[in-house]
Amino acid sequence: MDDEPRLYRPRPRELPTNDERTLLASLNPDQARAVTFGDAPLLVIAGAGTGKTRTLVHRVAFLIERGVAPERILLLTFTRRAAAEMLSRAERLVGPAGARVHGGTFHSVGHRLLRQFGGAAGLPADFTIMDQGDAQDLMQLARGAQGHAKSAKRFPKKETLHYLYSRHVNTELPLDELLHREVPHFLEYEEQITALFADYTLRKQERNLVDYDDLLLFWATMLEASPDLAARIAGLYDHLLVDEYQDTNLLQARILRGMCSTHRRLTVVGDDAQSIYSFRGAHFRNILDFPKQFPGTTLVTLAQNYRSTAAILTLSNTLISRAEERFTKDLWTARDGGEKPWLVTAKDEAQQTRFVVDRVLQMHEGGVPLREMVVLFRAGYMSADLEIELTNRKIPFEKWGGLKFLEAAHVKDVLAFLRVSDNPRDEVSWYRILMLMPGIGDSTARALMASMQERAWDPDAFTHLIAPPRAREAHRSLATLLRQLRGVGAVPAGEEGGARVASDIAAIRALYDAILKEKYDRPEARLADLDQLRTISASYPSRTTFLAALALDPPSSTQDLAGGSESESDALVLSTVHSAKGKEWKAVFLIWAVDGWFPSSRAVEDPDELEEERRLMYVALTRAKDELAIVYPMQVYGTRRGADYSIDQLSRFLDRGVRATMQRIVVEEPGEPPAPTPAPAGQPAIDLRAIMRGRFTK
Repeated sequence: MDDEPRLYRPRPRELPTNDERTLLASLNPDQARAVTFGDAPLLVIAGAGTGKTRTLVHRVAFLIERGVAPERILLLTFTRRAAAEMLSRAERLVGPAGARVHGGTFHSVGHRLLRQFGGAAGLPADFTIMDQGDAQDLMQLARGAQGHAKSAKRFPKKETLHYLYSRHVNTELPLDELLHREVPHFLEYEEQITALFADYTLRKQERNLVDYDDLLLFWATMLEASPDLAARIAGLYDHLLVDEYQDTNLLQARILRGMCSTHRRLTVVGDDAQSIYSFRGAHFRNILDFPKQFPGTTLVTLAQNYRSTAAILTLSNTLISRAEERFTKDLWTARDGGEKPWLVTAKDEAQQTRFVVDRVLQMHEGGVPLREMVVLFRAGYMSADLEIELTNRKIPFEKWGGLKFLEAAHVKDVLAFLRVSDNPRDEVSWYRILMLMPGIGDSTARALMASMQERAWDPDAFTHLIAPPRAREAHRSLATLLRQLRGVGAVPAGEEGGARVASDIAAIRALYDAILKEKYDRPEARLADLDQLRTISASYPSRTTFLAALALDPPSSTQDLAGGSESESDALVLSTVHSAKGKEWKAVFLIWAVDGWFPSSRAVEDPDELEEERRLMYVALTRAKDELAIVYPMQVYGTRRGADYSIDQLSRFLDRGVRATMQRIVVEEPGEPPAPTPAPAGQPAIDLRAIMRGRFTK
């Protein structure tokens, strides 16, 4: 046997040799029209399953083939993954040039621009980004400083205050109108809430913190308040492309107007029928009014659906045709076959659950993987009974929309140590760390922070503070750790960039793991999370980059954080409709199609909210490729063990015309007794009425 190693020569990479004809070969006429459009504003109304991502990617490739410099193209999406996927596909179409396209979420691009240009607008470049939980905690500090934390009268909690603040920024509604709409019982506190928001804003400034809303607000303000900055920022790009435009808010629309102030090369893709995020500040009128905001807009509609059967599209088209206001389109498909969607009547919740489980098992036995099926519902609590039954039947499932990885307390704890090392003025992280330490309570933590503020948050301030006797040991160990994280002393050779971040996490855990084990009875899974966090951190070039990446696109799990693919394990998916948007399954079950449940009872009095609920149901229906079942129980018990129940009505969205596109299914209850044999004609065996009369007569 020859022991000499052989040399493997990789085959030369074949770069794409696209011309316009080959680039457009896989597109239908409407997609090709959008892809090859010129330089004016373009609005692409892309119905569900019509290949909008393919269209957007090919438009990027077409612009590059036409001679536009890739780095002069900006692609804005709503998730980090969507941007990465699109840019990867563009690279496969046009070669390495596709990798030079700038892309990302609105927030990530805003972050990059603020690091680059914020100094010219009075924003130091070493700012720290707060996630939603951190912003709520800072709001709580402002709330406590005004004395509301111990007030006898009910005052909005930190979550409500942050929600109102964010809605005010994103919707541009005056605070008094917002209070009247959302929480009228707090109208009497308008003056105090205004003062609290002013304090919150000042705290962010003094501590060099920015929240999610600031990333967009500061970007828009730089474009609108400074002609010089606007010219420099907008001048970076010649073409802007935006995905999911129906989900943009007013701030994002302002940003796009500012970025296109010197040119009109803007392409947006979206579907007004899938605008379902008003609770996040998304503005339905953004997409409807796009032709008015950008005069001379060309409208291209994508209506050929590649996902669903004709029967499913007939139902979906009929349901959305009832919308009060929309861009008219009817989805169609070249697919043959498929039976009408089912409208399933169940006696109660228990029978609804049994039907779904039995049908899932039946389809699975027929060869459909569990992961190709989904059960959708309007709100997370609606799947409780189903989850119990699936567990009892040992059917694997995963539920979308649970606790996210970065919301876990132990992960936030470790990140807080990194954040104060990166930004010593981060009051929220200081408070979190101090409250972890043995012997330090709320009063001591606030006193220590006040002392550090008096010393202008000097990185060495904490080391020189004199802690109360019971907190001195914790103070000493924490001071030692923080000095180590700041790099005081020798940095081990080779520990630069990501290796240094991983080393920092290891140092933090030398102190924190003991706290975690004391805090939780079963710490193993949490310790494993921290192991994974450290491993992942090694791929980031710096602590600042690592923290920013986590804040800008919070992952649901460590696997998501690492950029891994979705689990390949075979499990039934349970999901809210909001979480399912953008996905598709072979079979879809929509449960609780009952008025007051879907649509939500909170929406029925507001015409705009009711229309959004209709669009939400449309999104649910259009997730299905081959089979669709809508299920509703006729009886709903007030409590799980109680006898009180109500007779519920089928969702108002499923009117007679919509129902005509479906087939009615009634669930047979197993084990029901056979129908009784009619009694023979003649004298009855007993007289019930006579017996009842006899109770009251002699």
